[in-house]
Amino acid sequence: MSEIDVLGIGNAIVDIIAKTDDETLIKLDLPKGHMQLISSQDADRLYDGMGPATEISGGSAANTCAGIGAFGGSAGFIGVVQEDQFGKVFAHDLNAIGVKFDTPFAGGQTPTARCLVFVTPDGERTMNTYLGACVELGAEDIDEAQVKAAKVTYLEGYLFDPPRAKEAFYKAAEIAKANGRRVALSLSDAFCVDRHRDDFVKFIKSNVDVLFANEEEIKALFEVDSFSTAADLIRHEVELAALTQGPKGSMIIHGNITAAAPAFPVDQVVDTTGAGDLYAAGFLSGLTQGASLEVCGSLGALAASEIISHIGARPEADLVQLAKQHELM
Repeated sequence: MSEIDVLGIGNAIVDIIAKTDDETLIKLDLPKGHMQLISSQDADRLYDGMGPATEISGGSAANTCAGIGAFGGSAGFIGVVQEDQFGKVFAHDLNAIGVKFDTPFAGGQTPTARCLVFVTPDGERTMNTYLGACVELGAEDIDEAQVKAAKVTYLEGYLFDPPRAKEAFYKAAEIAKANGRRVALSLSDAFCVDRHRDDFVKFIKSNVDVLFANEEEIKALFEVDSFSTAADLIRHEVELAALTQGPKGSMIIHGNITAAAPAFPVDQVVDTTGAGDLYAAGFLSGLTQGASLEVCGSLGALAASEIISHIGARPEADLVQLAKQHELM
């Protein structure tokens, strides 16, 4: 199998995104800005309460892989969907943009996962995820040849929610390590960190080379109130840590070295869904091509700025051209 830049392993989800207002969130009893797991019944209830919506293939690691492709890199993805309408759309969308996705469809009747995203005028997103067929992912779905071929195996923290997926994480990490490849992890969400803190700490210490986290997630991991304290603590745990702070930019930590990458300004923040996913895409695009830490961070910031300027978590602009305009490629 030919070498690829990044292999993503994560939840295969179709995003259903609608613009809304704070009053609707209150009416539907949704905590603004949070991500929560919901039942199929709740998914139906919230769908009925949404306004006009856009349906776009999503999932954190899958979005990152799509971003890798948009930067001209090569990527593959492992995740489980059902052989239903949304599952077929998800598979088509990834393969159409050049991301190799051939995980077999799930058996049984559990439908493809979906995430109902409510976006308020300030660009904040409130995410409600029905995992559906995602929970079927297990160690048996990890393609050893794909992991061996990937410079970086990228794992999304959300996948720690289904118990069997943890076995998949450890299997993928073991294969990557045995073949001299890097393992990257996104903490995904502060509430996800709260649910799985001990497991995350254990996995990071033993398996992770590159960690992605925003300010709230890294503070939650170490249960501290200070971002600088959390940054100093992660310095001793991983080879690389890319820590984002929204409009303040990001901090990249490599041993005793600390690099900074400012955020790119945007005219209007439309939807923050996928900002962290695309930051990881830009960063890993640079990392797999041997770019400096500053350039890696800037590519991440550039991709994040593009994604928050429109609805949806997949790039709409030509990221290669944007990078060239800013002399990053």
